[in-house]
Amino acid sequence: MTQAAEMQDPETERNAARRRWMGILARASGAEIAGRLAAAPALPAHRRLRGPETGLVMARGRQGGDGAPFNLGEVTVTRCSVCLEDGRIGHAYVAGRDARQAELAAVLDAALQDPARQPALLAAVVEPLATFQAARAAKDAARAAATRVQFFTMATMR
Repeated sequence: MTQAAEMQDPETERNAARRRWMGILARASGAEIAGRLAAAPALPAHRRLRGPETGLVMARGRQGGDGAPFNLGEVTVTRCSVCLEDGRIGHAYVAGRDARQAELAAVLDAALQDPARQPALLAAVVEPLATFQAARAAKDAARAAATRVQFFTMATMR
């Protein structure tokens, strides 16, 4: 299947959208998500299937991006799985120990899978968080760019 055909596949598009909102929710703190939920429609009732549970995962790296893999170290991760009244299931894995963030992200994951709820939740929660994260990344990049050192190589004159 060609890449153009893959992008037209509805399942592929849904998975890409879900990866995007889960990435945004994983990078937001529990307080940021809760703050955005104040302006959003009420979340549906849910029951916990798993967690929130905190544990460790091994982060692996590669020298130069393509070298032999090596164990970089352990990262604390909190996971949660929930089920909504309508049977939709949401999962979340977030770095750190914020159980509230993991549960809110899992509930939002399940609710965002509902086509009726998705537009309102994207507009009220996900897009504002994405805008905030992009602004924060630009600010950090500008601060780092101010400390950039340029090294020039000069040919010696004979």
